[in-house]
Amino acid sequence: MTNTWVLSALWVGLALVATLLAIWFRISTALSEIVVGTVAQLIIGPALGRGGLLGNTEWIAFLAGTGAIVLTFLAGAELDPAIFRTKWREALIIGLAGFFGPFLGCTLVAHLVLHWSIMVSWLCGVALSTTSVAVVYAVMLELGFNATEYGKAILAACFVNDLGTVIALGLIFSPFTFKTLIFVVVSVAVFAVLPFLTPWFFRKYGGRVSELEAKYLLFVLFALGGLALWAGSEAVLPAYLIGMVLAGTVGKDHALIRRLRTLTFGFLTPFYFIRAGSFVSVPALLASPVVLLVLFLAKMGTKLTAVLPAVRAHQYEGSAGAYYTLMMSTGLTFGTISALFGLNHKIITQAQYSYLVGTVIASAVIPTLIANMFFLPRHLLPRKRQETHSGHPLQQPAESESI
Repeated sequence: MTNTWVLSALWVGLALVATLLAIWFRISTALSEIVVGTVAQLIIGPALGRGGLLGNTEWIAFLAGTGAIVLTFLAGAELDPAIFRTKWREALIIGLAGFFGPFLGCTLVAHLVLHWSIMVSWLCGVALSTTSVAVVYAVMLELGFNATEYGKAILAACFVNDLGTVIALGLIFSPFTFKTLIFVVVSVAVFAVLPFLTPWFFRKYGGRVSELEAKYLLFVLFALGGLALWAGSEAVLPAYLIGMVLAGTVGKDHALIRRLRTLTFGFLTPFYFIRAGSFVSVPALLASPVVLLVLFLAKMGTKLTAVLPAVRAHQYEGSAGAYYTLMMSTGLTFGTISALFGLNHKIITQAQYSYLVGTVIASAVIPTLIANMFFLPRHLLPRKRQETHSGHPLQQPAESESI
């Protein structure tokens, strides 16, 4: 298909269908977009020829990459500095447990049980070590936990967990060369300057119709992303850290964050998630479902084993502890980013990519359903939410529909 506008209409139409399905089934839009991309590639792809949905078209790849970068930045910018200062020890211990448990456990399972090569096994460990900030944040908003210390503590631990994933992806799969040293030095300098330069620049020149703030942030993200790519790393890696260092400034500008969300979730991330889903090989999954089951059990088993004792050690008992642990066991955004990194760099095959993304999707759905059905700590809900939840199903707020 060479008609750019027809291809654009197809992809945006798929994004619209995915959003409607997410609303009807009350699931994460990102999850719905991945599933729609997989199904569309299976059903519509053959009609478009060998290229399928043409996910490797240059402009689609660019929009998808931009979506991943800005989404990663927003995830870091959502970090609440105040709650992190008060809960840093808890977030650090639980977050690191949530990273190292599945990172090491899934790596061993992939190598010893599935007989994957060392590098493929390491990538498997990285991809399945994540937790899903997108899914957890949406659930916290839906139930009202985002306004409680309990919910904010879960989100802080999720950030630490995913930071471990980001660092591991960069350290293991990026060769350390002179270019890497330049990238690290420049990045550290930029991270040190940004918290001071950004608020001054926004106060002096911001607040205009031209959306200078968005252009400034995109410039910084693209510049460091380009430097990371030049150094042999991945463009999304510095975006998370940029978001974290600007969480106390940009993260508190709710109007700016809302505008960035509109750009990101309304236009960019559908291309990323649908593209990620279109690379999933359904025939490969059907040919060997045991591999998918082994990986899912490995991720769930290692997450629960590592996180639950750490959660209990911080006096989260009963349903509160179980709910905390299950939320930390979810996975989606960074799992698919890691798997797609491996596919793009030819570290893993398309079949292995399909197993990893299939496992990530399952880990986004199953722990969330179990947590909300059987372990919801109703006594920790805000009072108004307790009354609403006891009488009628909760309605998802508009802000969380795009997550």
